[in-house]
Parts: sequence; structure tokens; C-alpha cells
Amino acid sequence: MKNESTGFTETDLQGFLDEMIDHDRLALADRLQRASDRLAEYAPLVTAGRGQESAMWSAHEVLAHIVVLSKFYGVIFHKVSSGKMTELDLLNNVGLRDAMDEQMAQIEPGELIRMALEDHARTIKGLRAADAASMRRVVKVDRGETMTAEEVARLPLISHLELHIDQLMRALA
Repeated sequence: MKNESTGFTETDLQGFLDEMIDHDRLALADRLQRASDRLAEYAPLVTAGRGQESAMWSAHEVLAHIVVLSKFYGVIFHKVSSGKMTELDLLNNVGLRDAMDEQMAQIEPGELIRMALEDHARTIKGLRAADAASMRRVVKVDRGETMTAEEVARLPLISHLELHIDQLMRALA
């Protein structure tokens, strides 16, 4: 095996890291596509209706929340990855979620599915088009914490979505 380390430069190292970021970026796009496909499969089973105040969310309410998180974090990913957002008051924005969830829960499930799938398609397209530098861009969130565009896509968008799709499946069972 040829020893590459002796000629490895800072530029080579950056290229290596960019290659890994690009690999992960495409894997995130695939992961979001799989989650979106699961949603498309199960969401048509959702009927309009609300849960009890003290009970878990109904399937319709979970679907409404999925629409809210898909739009919100998809837009945040786009703004951070494009350099248009460098600060985010996440705590106060999450506080607005309940009002948005309530508003979305008034919409028929079929329309909610369409909205979520469209938002996913836009974000998947954005993930596939982003470059490593875009994925590394940082937004400052509450208490001085930071998140990269990659972390925004991976954690509050995709992981969050996957958890709620599992919740939707349980609500439909």
C-alpha cells in the first residue's frame, strides 16, 4: 500500500473532509427521502379528528405537526446553508409551534400530506445541491450554542421527522 501521508497537504486534508461531508449530505437526502416515502405510505390512513386534551396527539394532530416541522426546519436549513441566517432564537420559535400546530390541524389530512411531501422534496433538492462549505455554515442558537446546516438537517428536521412518523404509525395502530 502506498504511503500517502508524507505528501498530504492542508488542501488534501480539506478535500478529504469535503468528500466525507458530501457523502453524509447525500446520505441525509436519501434518509429524508425514505422518511418522506414512509409518510406518503401511512399518512393516507389518517382521518380528520382531534385527540383528547389529556391524551396523546391524534394521527391528524401528528400529521399537522409533521407539516409544521417540515416547513420550519426545511426553511432554516436553506437559510443557514445559503448564509442568509446566522442567528436563530430557537426557543421562542419552538414556542410558536403550538399555534402553528393548531392552525395546521384545521386542514384536511390529504392536504397536509401534500404540503409535507412538497416541503420534503424542496429540502431533498437543497441537500442534493449543497456543497460541503454550505453544510458547514453555522447558525448561533440559544445560549450561544451553534449548529451547522448539516446538524439542522440531521437533527431537528430528519431525526425529528422520523420520530414523529413512528408516532403517527402508533397513532394509526
